[in-house]
Amino acid sequence: MEVAVFNLKGEDTGRKVVLNDEIFAVDRQADGNPAHVVYLDIKQYLANQRQGTHKSKERSEVSGSTRKLGRQKGGGGARRGDINSPVLVGGGRVFGPRPRDYRFKLNKKVKQLARRLALTSKAEEGRIVVVENIAWEAPKTKNYTAMAKAFNLDGKKVLLVLPESNTNTLLSTRNVPGVFVKQAIDLNAYSVLNNDTILLTEGSVDIVNQL
Repeated sequence: MEVAVFNLKGEDTGRKVVLNDEIFAVDRQADGNPAHVVYLDIKQYLANQRQGTHKSKERSEVSGSTRKLGRQKGGGGARRGDINSPVLVGGGRVFGPRPRDYRFKLNKKVKQLARRLALTSKAEEGRIVVVENIAWEAPKTKNYTAMAKAFNLDGKKVLLVLPESNTNTLLSTRNVPGVFVKQAIDLNAYSVLNNDTILLTEGSVDIVNQL
């Protein structure tokens, strides 16, 4: 499909770029259960973000006396042992969380399909805008806010896709809530679907067309 290229003032430059139909116009009916594919990819992405450092103290780790509280039988209640027992306030926790790794494996082709399905969804909704390459000379927040105002993106979650890392662009968007900057090679289904609008720079189109 062909889409127009806009300048940073929101004006049509008259140029057009081609978005690969294999990436931005995937036939969902031919891919079995597309919703489940996207679900698996997002689940893996979020799982990989977890540090897994959660930990609660168990009975053997609680600091407290090990003195036996009462006789074994005849007390009229359950055997509680010492004050570190989980049935007492301040005791250890039973089956509490332990440090663990939440990561799991997902085939590359599944991740690739999920990314393509996500991009197709945004393209069908008309939420992908191609802008000319950004070349801000200095890192200023007003650089981005002026562009956002031109495209009516104020208050919206925006994913700005660059062909390569750019310090001035990163610093110009850092203080703006809801704006995320990614290199084209790092796109994934979660980052695409978790934003209202995708701003593709002209230089990143060729990279995305090959994902």
